[in-house]
This record gives sequence, C-alpha cells and structure tokens, in this order.
Amino acid sequence: MEPQWTPTDVDIEQANVTGFTRFVEERHGLDLPDYRALWQWSVDEPGDFWQAVWDAFDVVSHADPGPALADPSMPGAVWFPGARVNFTEYVFRERPPDEAAVVHLDEEGHRREIGWAELERRTAALAATLRAHGVGEGDRVVGYLPNIPEAIVALLATASIGAVWAGCGQDYAVPAAIDRLGRLEPRALVTATGYRYAGRRHDRVDEVNRLRAAMPGLALTVVVSDGGTSFDTDGQTGAVLDWQDAVSGDADLEPLPVPFDHPLWVVFSSGTTGPPKGLVHGHGGVLLEHLKALSLHLDLRPGDRFLWYTSPSWMMWNFLLSGLLVGCTVVTYDGAPSHPEVDRLWRIAAEENVTVLGTSPGYVLACSKAGVVPQDDHDLSALRGVGVTGSTLPASSSLWLTHNAGEHVQVMSISGGTDVVTAFVGAVPTVPVWPGEISVPCLGVAVDAFDETGRPVRGEVGELVVTAPMPSMPVRFWNDPDGSRYRDAYFSVYPGVWRHGDWITITERGSFEMHGRSDSTLNRHGVRMGSADIYQAVETLPEIVESLVLGIERPDGTYRMPLFVVLADGVTLTDDLKERIRTAVREHASPRHVPDEIVAAPGVPHTRTGKKLEVPLKRILQGADPARTVDRTAIDDPDLLDWYRGQA
Repeated sequence: MEPQWTPTDVDIEQANVTGFTRFVEERHGLDLPDYRALWQWSVDEPGDFWQAVWDAFDVVSHADPGPALADPSMPGAVWFPGARVNFTEYVFRERPPDEAAVVHLDEEGHRREIGWAELERRTAALAATLRAHGVGEGDRVVGYLPNIPEAIVALLATASIGAVWAGCGQDYAVPAAIDRLGRLEPRALVTATGYRYAGRRHDRVDEVNRLRAAMPGLALTVVVSDGGTSFDTDGQTGAVLDWQDAVSGDADLEPLPVPFDHPLWVVFSSGTTGPPKGLVHGHGGVLLEHLKALSLHLDLRPGDRFLWYTSPSWMMWNFLLSGLLVGCTVVTYDGAPSHPEVDRLWRIAAEENVTVLGTSPGYVLACSKAGVVPQDDHDLSALRGVGVTGSTLPASSSLWLTHNAGEHVQVMSISGGTDVVTAFVGAVPTVPVWPGEISVPCLGVAVDAFDETGRPVRGEVGELVVTAPMPSMPVRFWNDPDGSRYRDAYFSVYPGVWRHGDWITITERGSFEMHGRSDSTLNRHGVRMGSADIYQAVETLPEIVESLVLGIERPDGTYRMPLFVVLADGVTLTDDLKERIRTAVREHASPRHVPDEIVAAPGVPHTRTGKKLEVPLKRILQGADPARTVDRTAIDDPDLLDWYRGQA
C-alpha cells in the first residue's frame, strides 16, 4: 500500500518535532535518525523524556521540581514531586498583547475576536470576582455553557486561583448535568441563558434554575445572556452576576502556584451504563502532555489558527483551548457543523485561515455523501492538517480528505480518550499517512497490543494497552477515596498495565488500525472483530446514512448478530440493497461476520459525545430493562431505546 501523504524534506526540516529531536540528541549525546528512534527513547527513558519536554518548553516551577519521574509505579506514578506550577500562568507567558488569542463564530455569522491582552484582563477580572465571593483553592467552579469564549475565560480564571473546573454543554438535560456537575458540590456556576443549534434557539433559563436548586453550596452564579429570556434570581441561593459585571475591572492576574498533581479539571465519561466517572487531571500533567501533543504532533506554533469542532462536554474542548499553551489562535464555533450548509466547517477554515481543522469521521462521511469538494469551493491554502477523532476513520474517508481537501493537507487521525485527555496514537509531520491507519504511537506513550494472556501481538487484533505511566493519566476518580474504582477500570485485566478497552492492530510498519471498543466485540465462530470494521464496509454505501451492529450471546449458547441501518431519504430496504450490504461486509470486512439479519432503523442513539450506544443496546436486546441499563439523559435520542427494545 502506498502512502496517501508523505512529508517533504522541507516539512521534516521545519517540523517542531525535528527541533525537539536535535535538542534531545545534543543533551544526551544520542543519534536519533527518525521518529521511531525518538519514540523508542521516549518510552525507554520516560524520566529523561518528560524532563526534556519540561525544559524544551521552558516550564517554570516556583520551587525545586525534583526528579521528573520519582516513582514509576502504575497506578501511583509520582511526577515532579516538588513542582509548583499553574496552567493559566503558562498560557499568558510572553504573548503579543494585540494579536488574536480567540476567534469565535456562530451559526448566524457573528464573529468576535479577543486579543491576548483582553483575554488576560477578563481572566484576571473573573478570578478576582470568584475570590471576592469566597471561591478559593480546591473549590469547584462548574460551567453549563455552549462552546463560547466565556467558557475559556471561566476555565482559565478558575485554574488561576487553584480552584477546579468542570463543564458540560447546554444540550445536556438537567438530570445529566446534575449527575456530573452536582456531584462536585460546586461553589460557583458559570452559565448562559440559552444556545442556538441548527437554526433554532434553545432557551435554558428554566434548566439553569433547576440546576442551581440542586447545588445548595453555590456562592455565585455568573450568567452569560445570549439576548434571550432574562434570568430569574428569585428564591435562588448565592449571588447572581451578569457576565459583563463579573469581568469588569482591571485586576492583575495572580496565578497561584500549585503542586504538579493539583486538580485542574474534572472531565466525565459518557455515563451511559451508570454514573459517569469523574476523571481528575492535574495542572502539571495536562500542561506537559498538551504541550507535547499540540506542538510536536499537530505541529502548532504561534501565529497558527486551531479549530476543532467540539463541545464543552467533550475532552476535545479541553484539548482545543490548550492551543493557547503553544501561542496559537483558538477558533471556536457554536452551532451545527452542517448548518446552514454541509460544508460550513470548511468555509470557516478558509475564511479564518485555519492551520489545523479538527472534526469527526461522521462529518467527513457526510461531506463525501453530499458531494462536497472543499478545495474547489474554498481557499484552503493555509490548512496544513485535518485532525479526525471520536471513532474510527475508514480508509475511504481518509482518501476522500486527500482528494478533496488537498494533497498538501496531512490527515491527522488520532485515538485516545477522556481518561488521559489526549491521544495514545496519532500523527506527526515527519511520518507518512497510510489510508485507514494511524501513523505512529505518540511520544511518551508505551502503547502495545496484548492478547488474552498478556502477550504482545503484531499483525493481529489485540487489546490496546499502555505499559508505562503517562503524566496525564488521572490523578484519581472523583469520590473514589481508596482508588478501587480507578484500579478496576484500567488495571484489573493486566496488573500494572493500563488496559484502555479498544481493539487495535499494530502493523508491520508500526502504524495502527483501530477496530472499536473491545467490550462490544463481535465474536463469530471464534473470530473476533471490532464493530468499526463493519461500519467502514457498510457506511460507504450511498443508501446508508448510519449503521449499528451488535453481537448478542443468547442463553442457549447461540449467537445473534443483527445489523441496523438508517436509510437515506427516499430509500427503502429492498432485498437487492440487503444483498449489497452483505457483499460489502463479506468483501471489505469478513465473510464470517456477515450479519444474520438487516433491519431498517429510525436512528442510532449516541452518547452526548457522539459514540454509538453499542454495549447498552446489546444488553437491552439480551432482555435487560432499559431503565436499569442506560441513563436516558446521557444519550442524544432516548426515545430510540424503546424502538430497539422491541427488536429483542
């Protein structure tokens, strides 16, 4: 197989990772001829590697940080035990005051630009407001907000005073928001009166009132008005301030130095099968990991513009705002990615001279099926890379990007998790891209593929594992005092080794093929396959909008494997279409995994971060009670659960 993108000599010479490699070679007297050699050193010598990241990016501690990796135990690794740092302090170091830090756009075409000096002023003012209302180190500040600049300011202000941030989008229903934010017993809430999506305004005043009523410890609520209904403060606890009042004034930004593992934020798992896990990440771990990922892998630098389509509910929002760490301009978009036209993200990328655009496989497929040719309709000359994550990117979609976004554009497919707020495997500007594969293991990530016995495997499907600690692994779970839930989640299968729950294949060239979640494995006739392989085969058919495949073990020992398909408008599921679907699976996935039945479905339910609801639906079709199997408030279309229950 030929690469679809290959770096030029100029690409390699100018890449940030090349400069970092030379820094390491000179410091340690090494010869690291290519990326593979650098990666191998980074996992063989993790202490030296992360110390090099610390020094290369000039991270400053307000006390002697001590050794980079004082204890390599996993779980329980100890990084920079004496360090005193602050995420927000690093964001604002030596920034050009008048250049854009954040550019924001919405569905209606409104545009706002915030310079570095103004962003720092607003952050300092909100931090002073929080302090004035008794919010301090270790307290929780939560956001119930759209993807707007105010959310970024709120996180930076929270982090600057040593408080802990958590947020979710306003598309979350109140019970789902309470399941997450309410558990943190917050002292302050930053929220909005509503948001717009797909041409419609969604008022959230009543929801905010209900949310506040469930948070009796609130000392302060800060409200961003979107020009809709005014906020009713009668009968509510704590002070209520308008956003403009909360960020008025000219306070100095005074970031509080905190320990390396001091909580920066709490991000949440999808929560579809039980209470969502609250994953606590520390200032230092996020700072180092995101500097590495954004600079050395995505090749971002000052002057670049970084847009990833996301929501404050998803870890990619945290990843996006960390673009500020490397001095680039963060571009935020609030609205539907395909409204009012399917190529809306491409239009924004062109108009804002975006350097790296991040999206999902679903959006890429939608553009492909709509016949969009971004490079013909938009000037994408500034675009260097398209990042893709959230689910597996099929080879056909990867090639579509090269053919339609431009051969100069690197497809940066990545795979990681909310658990570590970063990628395990991804792209780098010095290594080719092959269709349907993720190019490299990320620096400092000792990723491997294990079989059931814990033996490394190559060229065959295995469990994605990480065999050495990463600084952005969770400090802990929220409300897990003895660490038992944390250990059970990642270390119960292979002691001392992180098991993530994804199926992967490591190819002979060291690239990665992703096969979906291992807990929704399709096991036909003893042959295991990930659901992603089926979707790649089926969803390329123009008649299929989306699909869902389930492998269901029955009490009598038999195995049922239905395939549910969502059809395009005007399409019916004829015998001819069913046969073409079977042929696609047989020829492009596996003849052993041709579905037993193909059923037209009204839709596929997803988590709020866009992942198909495979495991809960499998249990429902096995006869489980939906009320005990899945939290309806944690999915995008809960009414679909009733339809799927009827398919049992």
